[in-house]
Amino acid sequence: MKKMFMCSLIGLSSMANAAIQWDTPQGQLKLYGDVEFNVDAASSKQQLSSLRETADKKNKPSDKDRWDINGRILIGLDGYREINNKNFAGFMVQPLADLGGDVNLDDAAFYFGQKNEWNIKIGRYEAYDMFPLGQDTFIEYSGNTANDLYEDGFGYIYMLKEGRGRSNNGGGIQLNTPLFDNVNFELNALVNNGEKMFNKSAYHGYEIDKKKNVVYLRPVLSWKNESISTAIAAETNVVKNAYGYHDDNGKFRDQSQRTGYGATFSWNNQGDWDAAGFRFNASFAYMNAKDEKDMTIGTNIVWEKIGLGYLFANNDIKKFNPYNRVKDGHINSKGKYKIHTVNASYLIDDVLDMDNFNIYLGAYWSLLDRSKSHGDNTDDRYGARVRFKYFF
Repeated sequence: MKKMFMCSLIGLSSMANAAIQWDTPQGQLKLYGDVEFNVDAASSKQQLSSLRETADKKNKPSDKDRWDINGRILIGLDGYREINNKNFAGFMVQPLADLGGDVNLDDAAFYFGQKNEWNIKIGRYEAYDMFPLGQDTFIEYSGNTANDLYEDGFGYIYMLKEGRGRSNNGGGIQLNTPLFDNVNFELNALVNNGEKMFNKSAYHGYEIDKKKNVVYLRPVLSWKNESISTAIAAETNVVKNAYGYHDDNGKFRDQSQRTGYGATFSWNNQGDWDAAGFRFNASFAYMNAKDEKDMTIGTNIVWEKIGLGYLFANNDIKKFNPYNRVKDGHINSKGKYKIHTVNASYLIDDVLDMDNFNIYLGAYWSLLDRSKSHGDNTDDRYGARVRFKYFF
């Protein structure tokens, strides 16, 4: 019971199956990890949207090299102590070593509370996932979900992640408590440099100037039983004039007013690790920001070892600096832009008869559709990936 509770609290993946555990006078220590390497091939240079399509954290949508081998090795260490089958405390740290020779960090958090009543988490982590992607082999959103989410000149697939966590420029604190009958409430607060969400500190052709740190509040109300889960959530920055730009008259224009809403529904008879069965996810997210409105709808299924997914995103940009065209960008003026993305994947499990070694085959096709004011033209990309996944 103790092991199951800890895994659900800190959100371990199937790597927990291979963990090594030690008992000490101060509690339990657990060592685990996984290898994730990708071989990618794409149809053309650059991405169409700001989504991160490689596991390389340095990758930007404006990068021209779309043929690469990338990935990382994660090693995790968790600590957990429980008193009188009620009070508990623990920590987790997950360093990453990537193929570029850099050492990064996935999660680093401390948590404590009382079982089945409440818990608090502090540090670097990801809060509730309001946009699960199923078997997302070639749509990669791992890494710094609160950093470089927005690349100016490229479409934005908003997924209620701006206040979710894993920031390189701040930390988070979260309260989690069950309410009644499988209903749970989570409130996450992310404090960081909000300017860093915009790569190169650019937004709609304007140079962003930071005044203060942002504070994102992200409440989530969720319900879950053995096979069905659903949740509603919101996120908003509560600090006014945190960042913005200066117009031609030198007046500061606040761009930090950002509020998002969303809902998600999942049905899963597959279990946590079993490849047999069926999974279905459907999600919706809407962002009301200064001079911009974004909406994303997504759905995906995983049947046995086959995964299929579709994402639709609509960007309505109300204002864009007419004197600063974004170099190499696909969006350089105000208007409406639609992004369609289809992805597929296939799981080859138990490679070489090893239950901790899997290979995923993935492919995607993405289309950017511009409004009539921009010539009513389209641009598309497609590609394929082979992912090697090994747990230890």
